[in-house]
Formats: sequence, structure tokens, C-alpha cells
Amino acid sequence: DADETLAGRQNATVGNASIDFDKGRRGDALIVAVRCRGAGTVKVAVQSVHVSFPLECLADQVSTTYNEMGVSGADRGGVVSVEAPSSVHWSMTIGRGEPAQEETPTATTPSS
Repeated sequence: DADETLAGRQNATVGNASIDFDKGRRGDALIVAVRCRGAGTVKVAVQSVHVSFPLECLADQVSTTYNEMGVSGADRGGVVSVEAPSSVHWSMTIGRGEPAQEETPTATTPSS
């Protein structure tokens, strides 16, 4: 997005890798976008904020998962570690930006 700054990038990769990312401004969210293709589970870990998540990748489909972390320590630099089977091709972009605003839940009333 135009209001985000690039902090790190990993071009198309097969297998495991670690990607360094730059420090951000205080209050910035850390954004990790992973694109994958090929059957298997990719495990992503961001050690500096103690966040990890799995991604299920499909054999014949390219999918992109976008994760924003607005937690304590997200402005620090660090490393994203990826564990991926050899059947999965993946790439990653790491960015910084303003944390997304939480939407206020709205109540709906059933129609009569």
C-alpha cells in the first residue's frame, strides 16, 4: 500500500529461510504478507513480537495472506523465520505502517 514502507523482502523461495527486517517508527504496525503456491503448510514465526502462524498453501492456486501486528515491540527490527516443504514456492514482503483502525461491532435486529 502507498502508506506503508518496505522493511524486508524475500523473492520466490523453496524450503526454509530467515528474512531480516528493519526497525520502524514507534507506534507502527509490522505487516507480513506471504504469497505461496504448492500443496503444504508454511510456518511463519516473527521472533521479536512472539507471533507465529501457519499458512495452508494449495497445489494449483496462488494465495496471499496479509498479517498486521500492532503489538508491543512491533517497531523493533528482527527476523521472520519460515519453514516450508519443498513442494511450496513462497515469497514475502515485510512492511511498516499505521495500525488499522478497529471497526466497532454493530448490532443487527432480525426483520419481522
